Amino acid sequence: MKKVYATGRRKSSIAKVWLTPGTGKIVINGLSIDAWLGGLEAKKLRVKQPLSLTKQETSVDIVATTLGGGFGGQSDALRHGISRALVRFNPELKAILKPEGMMTRDSRTVERKKPGKRKARRSRQFSKR
Repeated sequence: MKKVYATGRRKSSIAKVWLTPGTGKIVINGLSIDAWLGGLEAKKLRVKQPLSLTKQETSVDIVATTLGGGFGGQSDALRHGISRALVRFNPELKAILKPEGMMTRDSRTVERKKPGKRKARRSRQFSKR
């Protein structure tokens, strides 16, 4: 039995993913994907996207832990981690996932706040009179 580990990242979120051959169960932070994401159907589809592209929905089990950020960043980090785990599991799947942009880490993060500004770029309100 082959057990594969991969890490996915997005914004300030990190997803640790363990992939094993199985029946298609997805457990995130000890909860099923439906319990973890609730009614956020678009995010569920985003997490399952690498599995559906490679037609592995019913052939692998996924156990993952996420930390940092919110549900959006965590679900994208999961997507990245699942993609990396699938490629370690079967290197031939890289040809399917790479053109779809699943193997690339999205490096966009929040810009830091600058001194003298309200936020990163937002200035204080100017009073003409």
